[in-house]
Amino acid sequence: MPVLNDISGTAALSICESLLLALNDRNILPEKEIVGILRDAAAAHEFADHADQAEMHAAVVALINGILAGGNSVRRR
Repeated sequence: MPVLNDISGTAALSICESLLLALNDRNILPEKEIVGILRDAAAAHEFADHADQAEMHAAVVALINGILAGGNSVRRR
């Protein structure tokens, strides 16, 4: 069975992606703002000053950048 943190993290990611899609679909946040939110989140981990968790932060940056590249949280029009 996966670690509880993995399950919680996956659930949180799914919820956040759904929220971003809903905010865009309802014209509350434009695509530009959603992309900015994702870039800010990646930057927070890219420049985190936690050497003991560098691998985890790098993985988070890679995941967020993958979401940006794939358009998972934004329905590209």
